[in-house]
Amino acid sequence: METHRPRTSPPLALPSPALPVRAAALAVAAALTVLAGCRSPDVLGQGDGPEVRYEVSFPNAAHHEAEVQVTYREVPAGPLTVRMSRGSPGRYAPHEFAVNVHGVAATDGEGDTLRVERADPHSWRVSADHDGTVRFRYTVFGDHASGTYAGIDRSHAHLNMPAVFAYAPSLRQRAVRVRFRPPEGSEWRAATQLIPAGGEMTFTAPDLEYFMDSPTELSDFRLRSWEAASGRGSGDTETIRLAVHDTAGAAAVDSFAVLARKVVREQRAIFGELPDFDHGSYIFIADYLPWVHGDGMEHRNSTILTSTHSLAEGPDENAGTLAHEFFHAWSVERFRPEDLQPFDFASPRRNMTDLLWFAEGFTSYYDDLTLRRAGILSTAEFARSMGGTVNAVLNGPGRRVRGAAEMSRMSPLVDGASHVQRTNLENTYISYYTYGAALALGLDLTLRARHGRTLDDVMRQVWRRHGRTEEPYDRGDLRRILAEVTGDEAFARAFMQEQVQGRELPDYATLLARAGLQLERTAPTEPWVGAPRLEPAESGVRVVGSVAAGTPLYEAGVSHGDRILRLAGEAVETPEEFRASVAGLAPGDEAEIRYRGRGSALTRSLRVVPDPTVRIRPTEAAGAAPTAEQRAFRERWLGSKAASP
Repeated sequence: METHRPRTSPPLALPSPALPVRAAALAVAAALTVLAGCRSPDVLGQGDGPEVRYEVSFPNAAHHEAEVQVTYREVPAGPLTVRMSRGSPGRYAPHEFAVNVHGVAATDGEGDTLRVERADPHSWRVSADHDGTVRFRYTVFGDHASGTYAGIDRSHAHLNMPAVFAYAPSLRQRAVRVRFRPPEGSEWRAATQLIPAGGEMTFTAPDLEYFMDSPTELSDFRLRSWEAASGRGSGDTETIRLAVHDTAGAAAVDSFAVLARKVVREQRAIFGELPDFDHGSYIFIADYLPWVHGDGMEHRNSTILTSTHSLAEGPDENAGTLAHEFFHAWSVERFRPEDLQPFDFASPRRNMTDLLWFAEGFTSYYDDLTLRRAGILSTAEFARSMGGTVNAVLNGPGRRVRGAAEMSRMSPLVDGASHVQRTNLENTYISYYTYGAALALGLDLTLRARHGRTLDDVMRQVWRRHGRTEEPYDRGDLRRILAEVTGDEAFARAFMQEQVQGRELPDYATLLARAGLQLERTAPTEPWVGAPRLEPAESGVRVVGSVAAGTPLYEAGVSHGDRILRLAGEAVETPEEFRASVAGLAPGDEAEIRYRGRGSALTRSLRVVPDPTVRIRPTEAAGAAPTAEQRAFRERWLGSKAASP
């Protein structure tokens, strides 16, 4: 699930060191106003009552802890409930942030201790004998830097707000002020979409929703900044910022900033304009460090990016996530499924929708398409990526069970969710990211071949109808827009019914051939019985995880935890021996397999089939030159659409 801006006067900038010539247009700025990207701090809306004020310090950063104090004034008579969120903007499943909170205490305006009781696993009740002021204090632990959680150590504080900040539900409409107190001797600054409040490391938000939607990185990061034409009118620009905490040097960040600029240009071309960012600014906040967890999470005027791939390994390694999350500045942040709002911090039970195949899946298609149009991916690399996507859906056992809409409804159960019991998701689920990307590829090519229109046309119309206005959409809205763009109501209805609600897929081979791309079996003559994960056991090899439904091994009854002892008359002692035994067979063979599991020793017949794995590659890779018509189609589809800086 994804989330959520007033505007003018140029940002302040402090003198910066010279940059290489190729990055001369990228200004290094160090003023806090620049970091938060605010042109006019006083445009903040006023909340209902006095500000909620947080102070955050890090005396025990080495052991991943922060000390948080929140002050509430003019608290109504009666007990005050303070709680940790169970939902996080950008996530669909519930999360137990309260598990890392301890040392809870409260005082009134005179400093007298107030009684605090644990009301439930996620909230505390402060006694009613306060004097209108409540200061609520606690310690929070965070050692999982990602788009969802917090990561605190000697080098930085990576803060996803719901993982760190308790809130009072009854006072959620109030404006928020937060002051960060970095560790003594550190050179930490703040990268955030929060609004600078004039004081040192002090920021504001108009209400709890904006505050919780504003991830913040405190570290000695490198900052790059540029003005991007908005596309809305002559001279109108948006400030784009890139804050990178990495072990790589300045040159690597410069290269990545050049790449980011290309992504911004190409995605602006898809929609015809950039969003009208709050305060005229958008910031990429990136942690590329060995001790973080790979992730990306979009927010209204920012995105948080984490990866163990340093920019020293090359800027392309982290390009896909950056492109995906920036696309969300339009899709989900401004046009979003109706089912996803309002956001519920107490429990994201309402954050279920059958439209994530569009909101997330189409975004996944466009991240690679953006990189190809920007020249960051080659045609062969783009084809390889799309081939993996199509193969995952075409051959995924989950498609036997659910279509794209139903996969989307699974989001609260799979989006970062953890399960104690073993699940069968490997056989019943395909990610709506992957499924939706495969549908987007097929729809884009179908529109081009059949209607002379493109998926860009559809996305631009969704933006006009639901993005500029920020009116949520439902499935009927998407169907109507598709019908409007194509002039074909029957086609739009059939797509929604057969491919989205149903489990049908388009004829990818025919569609791709128009662009000089081939959908083909990777190894059509190779024997295949499935691709189980195996590990050595005391005798034989043990199957780890689910056996894919529909595979020869599944049909032979082999299941999770079983030990395969013999195949085709040969003893199997290692995973390598199992694979060698399979390689000695041929498609069409019937081989005897002996295995043991849960007290039974079984011998079954195993039917060998050709490897069903498919790939996509340019016809050039198969030794055939594309025709002039195929080259022209490919260029219209994959060529750059960006016309200006």
